[in-house]
Amino acid sequence: MKFIFSYVKKDIWLVIFAMTIKLIGSLGELLLPYVLQHLIDEVVPTKDISNAVLWGLAMIVLAILVRQLNVKANRSAVKVARESIYRIRRDLFWKSLRLSGNQVDEFGLPSLTSRMTSDTYNVQNFIQSVQAMGVRAPIMLFGGILITMIMDPGLASILCIMAPILIVIVVFVSFKGIPLYERVQRRVDDIVRIMRENITGIRVVKSLSKEPYEMRRFESANRQMTSDDMKAGIVMALPGPIMTLFLNVGLTLVVILGAQRVNAGQIEPGVILAFLTYFNMILMGVMGLNRVFMMMSKANASAKRIEAVVCAEEELTPIAESEAAVPDPTRYSTEDYIIFDHVDFSYEAGIGEHEERPDMAAGSEAKDGTVKSEKAAASGTAQNIGFEREKCLYDIHFSMKKGESLGIIGATGAGKTTIINLLMRFYDASSGHVFIDGKDVRTFDRDTLHRMFGVVFQNDVIFADSLQENIAFGREVSLEDIRMAAEDAMAREFIEAYEDTYDHRAVIHGANLSGGQRQRTLIARALVADPEILILDDSSSALDYKTDASLRKAIREHHADATTIIIAQRISSILSLDRIMVLDEGRMIGYGTHAELLENCPMYRDIYKTQMGEYVNG
Repeated sequence: MKFIFSYVKKDIWLVIFAMTIKLIGSLGELLLPYVLQHLIDEVVPTKDISNAVLWGLAMIVLAILVRQLNVKANRSAVKVARESIYRIRRDLFWKSLRLSGNQVDEFGLPSLTSRMTSDTYNVQNFIQSVQAMGVRAPIMLFGGILITMIMDPGLASILCIMAPILIVIVVFVSFKGIPLYERVQRRVDDIVRIMRENITGIRVVKSLSKEPYEMRRFESANRQMTSDDMKAGIVMALPGPIMTLFLNVGLTLVVILGAQRVNAGQIEPGVILAFLTYFNMILMGVMGLNRVFMMMSKANASAKRIEAVVCAEEELTPIAESEAAVPDPTRYSTEDYIIFDHVDFSYEAGIGEHEERPDMAAGSEAKDGTVKSEKAAASGTAQNIGFEREKCLYDIHFSMKKGESLGIIGATGAGKTTIINLLMRFYDASSGHVFIDGKDVRTFDRDTLHRMFGVVFQNDVIFADSLQENIAFGREVSLEDIRMAAEDAMAREFIEAYEDTYDHRAVIHGANLSGGQRQRTLIARALVADPEILILDDSSSALDYKTDASLRKAIREHHADATTIIIAQRISSILSLDRIMVLDEGRMIGYGTHAELLENCPMYRDIYKTQMGEYVNG
């Protein structure tokens, strides 16, 4: 709750105002049955019509005042909740953008999505409800008991016996619900993951007629979440029937004992009527507290998940120059701009404390098509499971001078993109060092480092925005710069063929563009800021050979100062570059010019033969 309060306290005066108004309104609500009892027992017997009308008008005015105060308090509570959750979402989104690669892997993209949506929703409901019901419910409960004790201590003693029992039940069950709701939120992560996969890959699912298979996957996760949610709901719903039973028994006792005391002339009939009303208020107060504690259980589970991200220690912060490595002058010259000095790297492979193993999810489908039992799947919960190291790069060493170009080729999973991740410091090397312009990459400020790059990643994203905004991407570049970048990327022709040209709006993921159009738009985005280092990660696979060749020629002529790294599956995209690296299972098995690799690297020679249809001697 400290985490939530740290955001609410910025509106503390509005909270105090809302709760004060709610307090006054609740106290006024408590007075209504007392006024009614006075009207029945004291005013009506006098048969003074004018006095009775005045007291009736007083009740009406008090009721209207109570309503208006409650409306004002509720609106203030909504505003505080809205502003607080705005700040939480803002910080959560910002921190999600600043997470290191390892942290993103640990939390998982589906989990980050559900924390931004369902978890913040739970917290917002709690902030809103605690300002309203958190004030009104205790006033109704304890205020009702206090007034009934003043009116008739004998009848009120029934409530005094039941109230502590009910409160203990509510608190006990609420704290039992917290771990249950944490489990429910993890199940939400599973559903979000499956939905993201299917929405992103909807064309593949449809083309392979795998809708029934994906439906079974979703049904399994949905059924498990529903089951866990039902368990949490059952536990949290237990206080309701128990409290209703106790209070109805108490109400029956009040009616029986009250009737006897009225017949004996010990109390007036209005007292019984007031008691019945106060009993209803007390019941509403206890139910309100139960609801607050239920929301608190959900919010506490959600707040922990949000706090884990927002308060995650920032990794990959710049290190001091005194702690940094320096290039070995016996191996590298001062002209070497990019250096990988015997770099090894291992991804963390495993499941973090926030997730469960996908293959162990309850009801999940096994490889043989059977569905695992819920009991068996439950044993697969992967909380607090540590991470193992999965090595994927071994002793990578090379250097590039400023303005040189490097092509990287290799099989899928060979480690090509990982080299880019280390160069841009999305991860740190497990051993060895990476240098840019003679400086350890770890000494760069994150923003300063990334502004040096123009990048097109594999499966990069086109946003639902105009083509101009997709290329500029929030950077201060002119329309002429955008046109020139589009021309270099071979994108200008198709963009300016649209009636609205650069204002033409792409839909999400660029679904209204062809594969080649998307890639050319992304390349224009990488070129527009005239980067020092240009990285194209398999970014021309959808281009025909002629367009690809024209693209490479434009880059050589108009971006000659950029140090260029091109990752490609097609050997034609890289054979004219200054150097080519051949990777195989994380190992550098070839490095040199195209001619040198044809002579010295059998794997490169085989790729060349296969793709180019030529046979090379030797």
